[in-house]
This record gives sequence, structure tokens and C-alpha cells, in this order.
Amino acid sequence: MIANKDIYSENSQQKVDSMFLQVIKGNIGILGVLILISIVMAVVSPNFLVYGNIISVLRQVSNNMYLALGMTLVIILGGIDLSIGSIVAMSGTIIVGLIVNSGLPLIPAILIGLLLGVVVGFLNGIVIANFKVPAFIVTLATMNVAKGIAYVYSGGRSTRITDPIFNMIGGGYLGPIPLPVIYMVILIIIFSTLLNKTKFGTYVYAIGGNRESARLSGVPIKKVEVAVFTISGLLAAFSGLVLCSRMFSGQPSVGEGYEMDAIAACVLGGVSMSGGQGRISGTVIGALVIGIISNGLNLMGVSSFWQLIVKGIIIVIAVLIDSQKGNDSFIRKIIPNKK
Repeated sequence: MIANKDIYSENSQQKVDSMFLQVIKGNIGILGVLILISIVMAVVSPNFLVYGNIISVLRQVSNNMYLALGMTLVIILGGIDLSIGSIVAMSGTIIVGLIVNSGLPLIPAILIGLLLGVVVGFLNGIVIANFKVPAFIVTLATMNVAKGIAYVYSGGRSTRITDPIFNMIGGGYLGPIPLPVIYMVILIIIFSTLLNKTKFGTYVYAIGGNRESARLSGVPIKKVEVAVFTISGLLAAFSGLVLCSRMFSGQPSVGEGYEMDAIAACVLGGVSMSGGQGRISGTVIGALVIGIISNGLNLMGVSSFWQLIVKGIIIVIAVLIDSQKGNDSFIRKIIPNKK
């Protein structure tokens, strides 16, 4: 019995080691960038490696991570979701408004806010899957609708909330670790399993890689598309919940540019804009790179306006790298290797 336990323990350790090596090998480029940026920031700012700052970085990254995980599925599928930033604002504003202005109990208000994100994501998926309208156009439209709902409902004003239980959702700790970081780790595990270990994940890659082949293979393309955009909407609403809890208020103006940060995290992490390729581990590292850059620039006192420029340059560089990878694979197809 003891021998069998030892063998099982060794096999489990070997699997963990193998997965760890695969993550490193599959993301060696962006990992190198992450390490290099971290070293530069540590040299430039002595406060960078302070424990409190590291926790602050992880807390800041967590919000983008929720959105980037959903965006990873969407981009691998071959689409894009521009509505997530507005869903963040809409859900957070309505949740706080229902609690403060309407006197609705905490749980129903939170469920309604999350349900709104699900509804917007579901509608995105339905239109895209059934009417063949490009995801860019559909989500651009729902981006404006969700943003408009947030402003109409709130009257363009922020609403402060002082409920200690609600504020604990985004501002609480489990030991020394902020709860948003705990949520982030749990979601990373869930979505890594979803993409790598389930039939649904296989379908997402198949549709993004070759839609026609996926259709001929019997993949339920419409159902998968609807499910992916619904998940993206739910994660955006959850992000809105955590964010408004952490800020002690619902603000219709938040969420501006959040979709760009999520896209940047995905593309930096190796998710191909043409679909069919990408890893959750790469998205995680990409989000960390963006978070560390933002934090480092803040520590150096760089204006938030310049930070926008830096983020824009990062996105352009990432897209250029992604396009070159596509060109390389194309060249290999048309020019066979000489042996």
C-alpha cells in the first residue's frame, strides 16, 4: 500500500513538473520580457520589490485578468469583444444603485448585476452566431448600449456605498492575500482546465483554427459562440462587481479602455488575433507584464497620459509580432524545408 502511494506521488509530481516545463517552453519569449521588465523596474525604483507593492500589483492585475480570461476564449474563437469595459461600468453602477437607492438586499442586487452582464454577452453571441455580423460591429454597438444604460440609470453621477459586507467583496483579505487575487487564481485554474481538459475547449480551438472543418466535424458552432460571448459578459460583470466594491462606489465612467488592456494581455501572451491559437498561461503572463509596466510608471511618477501612449505602443508591437508569426507559418507552408 505504501509503495503504491509512493508511485502515485511520484507520478503526480512528474505530471506537475511536465506541466510547469510546458508553460515555460510555450511562453519563453513573454517570460523573458516579464523578467527583464521586473529587473529594470527593481533597479529604477527601490520600492518595486517591496511586499506591499507586489500585493498592490497583483490586486491591480486581477481586474484586467478577469476580463482577459474571457477575451482569450473570444479571440481564440476568432472574434473580439469591445463591450466588456462598458459592462464593467453598467453592472457595477446598477448593483450599487439597487442596494443604495432602491434598498434591494445584497444578494439579489449582485445577482441582477451579474445577470445583466450575462444578457449582454448572450445577445452578442446570438447576433454574431445567427446573423453572421462581425463581432467587432456587434460588440461595438453593445459597448455603447451598456455605457448608455450606466449613465441613464445613474444620471451620470457616482453612487457611494458603505455596506461593510459588500465592500469586503473587493477590499477584503484572506490572511495576507487580497480577495480579488484569490478570485483571480481560482478563475485561472478554472479556465486553464476548461480550455485544455474539456470538449468545450477543443471546440473553441477547432472553430478558431478552421471554422469549415469544425462544422464538417459536427462541432456545434453556434452554441459554442453564444457560450463564449456569454462567459465574457459574465466575467466583465464580475469584474464590475469587484471593482465597485473596492472603490466603495458605482461609477458610470469606469471601464474606459479596459477592453484594450484585456486585448493587449491576450496578444502579448501569444493569443493569435486570427484565432485558433493561444494559452491561458500566456494571457496570465501578458496581464502581469502590463500590470508591472503600469505600476513601474506610477512609481516613477510618469503621467497617466504618457501611460496611455506606452500601452498603445505595446499593443502595436504585440500585433506586429503576432502578424510576423503568421507570416512565418505561411512561408513554411509554401516553402518546404530542404533535407
